[in-house]
Amino acid sequence: MAEASQPRRVIDGFLENRPSNADLAQRYALVIAWAAVIALFSILETDLFPTVANFATIFGSQAVLVMLTLALIIPLTAGDYDLSIASNLTLCAMVTAILNVDYGLPIGFAILAAIGVGTLVGAINGGIVVLFDMDSLIVTLGTGTFIVGVVIWISDSRTISGISDTLVDAVIRTKFLAIPLSFYYAVALCIIIWYVWEFTPLGRRLLFVGRGRNVARLSGINVRRLRWGAFVASGLITGIAGVTAVGISGAANPTLGASFLLPAFAAAFLGGTTIRPGRFNPWGSIIAVYFLITGITGLQLLGVKSFVQELFFGGALVIGVILSQVTQRRMAARANTSS
Repeated sequence: MAEASQPRRVIDGFLENRPSNADLAQRYALVIAWAAVIALFSILETDLFPTVANFATIFGSQAVLVMLTLALIIPLTAGDYDLSIASNLTLCAMVTAILNVDYGLPIGFAILAAIGVGTLVGAINGGIVVLFDMDSLIVTLGTGTFIVGVVIWISDSRTISGISDTLVDAVIRTKFLAIPLSFYYAVALCIIIWYVWEFTPLGRRLLFVGRGRNVARLSGINVRRLRWGAFVASGLITGIAGVTAVGISGAANPTLGASFLLPAFAAAFLGGTTIRPGRFNPWGSIIAVYFLITGITGLQLLGVKSFVQELFFGGALVIGVILSQVTQRRMAARANTSS
C-alpha cells in the first residue's frame, strides 16, 4: 500500500511544498534570460528591435508554433511521443483549403471538418499505441509519413490559396493591442490546459501516468484510456493549429507543417525547465517559444544569416532534454529523501 501511495506523496510534495529561493530561481530562470535577451538586443538595435511593430510581429507570428507545442506536451506528459503533429497540421490545413476553395463549402464547415480530421488522426495514433502496445515513437513516425503521402495525394502537390476572408480576418487581420487575435487564441488554449492540469483530477492522473505507468495502474488509474485520450486531445489542438496556420497565410501547401516539428519539441523540452521544472507545462512552453523567437529575431536584425534558426532550435532541444532529465532526477531524489 505504501508503494501505491508514494507517487501521490512525491508529486503532491513537488506541487504544494513552499519553494526555496533556489527553487524560485530555477523556476523563473528562463523568464529572466528572456528579459536579458530583450534588454541586450534593445541596446544593440535601438532603432529596430524595441518597437511596438517588432514585438507585435514576434507575438503574432508564433501562434501556430505555440499551439503545436501545447498539443505536443499532452502526450509527452503521459510519457508518449507524437512525431506526426507536423504532418497532421498540414493535413488539417489542406482539408480546410480544399473544402473551402475547391468545393466552395462554408468556412465554418471546413474548419469543423479539419479539426475533426486532426482529432481522428490523434485517435488512430492512440489506438495503435495503446491497443497493440507499441512504441509511440515508431507509430507516430509511421503515421506522420503516411499522412505526408495523403496530403500530396489530395492536394495534387498544389498550393491552394483564396481562403475565405472570414477566417483570415478572425485570425490575423483583426488585432487587439496591435497583436493579431491568433496570439490570444493560443493563450486561451494555454489557460485551458493549465487549468485542467492544475485544478482537475484528470490533470493529476495524467501526470501520475507519465511519472510511472505501473504504479499508476496499481493505484486504480485507467492508464490506457488516459494515454489514448492524450493523443486525441493532441490531435484536436493540432487541428486548431492547422486551421490557424491557414488563416495566417491565407493558403495551404503540402509542406506547411514541416518546419514546425523541431521547434515544437525544442520549446516543449525547454519549457519543461521553467515555471514547473521537471514537468512539461503550458506556461513554460509559451515562454520557451518566445524566448527562442526573440533571440532569433534579434540576431537576424543584427545581420546574422538564417542558419541561426537551426542552431537555436537544435541547441535548445538538446539543452532542454538534458536539463529536464537532471531536474526530474533531482526532484525524485529530494522527494525520496523527505519521505
